Amino acid sequence: MSKVCDMHVVNLFEFLRRFAYPAIAFGISVLLAFQTLPSASAATLEPTPLKAVDTAVLPKVELSKGGSFVAAAVKAVGASVVRIDTERTVTRQRSTDPMMDDPLFRQFFGGDYYSQIPREERMRGQGSGFIVDQTGVILTNAHVVDKADRVTVTLKDGRVFDGTVKGVDEVTDLAVVKIDGKALPIAPLGNSDSIQVGDWAIAVGNPLGLDNTVTLGIVSTLKRSSAQVGIPNKRLDFIQTDAAINPGNSGGPLLNEQGEVIGINTAIRADAMGIGFAIPINKAKEIETRLAKGERITHPYLGVQMTTLTPELAKQNNTDPNSAFLVPEVNGVVVVRVLPNTPAEKAGLRRGDVVTGINEQAIATAEQLQQLVESSQIGQTLKLQVQRGNLSKQLSVKTAELDNAA
Repeated sequence: MSKVCDMHVVNLFEFLRRFAYPAIAFGISVLLAFQTLPSASAATLEPTPLKAVDTAVLPKVELSKGGSFVAAAVKAVGASVVRIDTERTVTRQRSTDPMMDDPLFRQFFGGDYYSQIPREERMRGQGSGFIVDQTGVILTNAHVVDKADRVTVTLKDGRVFDGTVKGVDEVTDLAVVKIDGKALPIAPLGNSDSIQVGDWAIAVGNPLGLDNTVTLGIVSTLKRSSAQVGIPNKRLDFIQTDAAINPGNSGGPLLNEQGEVIGINTAIRADAMGIGFAIPINKAKEIETRLAKGERITHPYLGVQMTTLTPELAKQNNTDPNSAFLVPEVNGVVVVRVLPNTPAEKAGLRRGDVVTGINEQAIATAEQLQQLVESSQIGQTLKLQVQRGNLSKQLSVKTAELDNAA
């Protein structure tokens, strides 16, 4: 056995001597040859440098070590975001009580006595808000504090304050709540007119009672009208985002990548996922000071229900045997309904009229008409160019104050 092993050892050394050693020596010589190549030749072996990236397209944020722009933005604003808890008393008539079926009760109290006694219920709600002044001025949604008897504000650090609703505007769904504080953390306000579709959007708030929740998305689109969102009683052009907004987020801030407030989270659609809406912060800037002073925000109106009309839509309507009325095949805004006792009724507007201009300015969409009315003054006379069938008319409408403005 030992002789066999020795033979293998001898054969191994014979193999190395004849084949392996020469191969190793050849490899070393090749390496030495490459090391002695001229510098010009060596330069041809270097990879082509990559084209420099234009850093202007990258987010300009200051990141902490190991952090992200989202973490930096939330750190800058998070302490100013508050939870708002509300309580209000609702009085309702009692429903029929089974005990009233007892003849004894009916004998003493009568059949209708118990059912006529009003019943009071305490209803609770929750939303979000953010501090915009160190003395405790808070911006939120009007529907968060709607008809609240008591408002409680909780800061991120756990401090709890009683809040006072200073002003509410239901038409823009904005409200100001005041707490008594000093040197409170405030949220920096950005410019919602400068944002673009595709920009980062960071929603901060207290959805479903889960405090200090952050979600990330992008700005999906701009100037989404309240009618398109499904709340036609508002007068807003929303920021649409895919950042998750859930019940309880209402009133909280929507941030850009710099940690500036660009919107106020306000609405979600029950029939969709991944779609939320925020009020542009510039709209809030317009009336925040007046709301904080308790001033009433007035809104002019005409008193019509309307929708955008195009020649194609008009043709479809006119060829439908079930259509309620015929309309001119033009671009404009068709009046679907004239509300009673309104400026529109007094001016002689009719169902089926198509408004094509206001004060000699062409009108193409219902949103455009609403914006022009909103920017007018209470009591101002607007000259409407109207197409009624084959006739062109001019009607003068004097705006009035919208009754449901809070």
